[in-house]
Amino acid sequence: MAKDPVCGKEIDEAQARAQTSMTRHGASEVDPTQGTRIFHDGSWLYFCCLDCRTKFLASPATYTSA
Repeated sequence: MAKDPVCGKEIDEAQARAQTSMTRHGASEVDPTQGTRIFHDGSWLYFCCLDCRTKFLASPATYTSA
């Protein structure tokens, strides 16, 4: 399981990637309440919710520094 870098909550990676529907143009959609992810600095990072992802995107260095 992945760990949210903002709040520390564990995220089920498969559930965060699971397709829940498709757009009318054929793109897959996921349920953001099950987790969300971004590709950052060469790897996927998982977040428990859109709020944590937004906080990370506003200041990635805050959450990735040692």
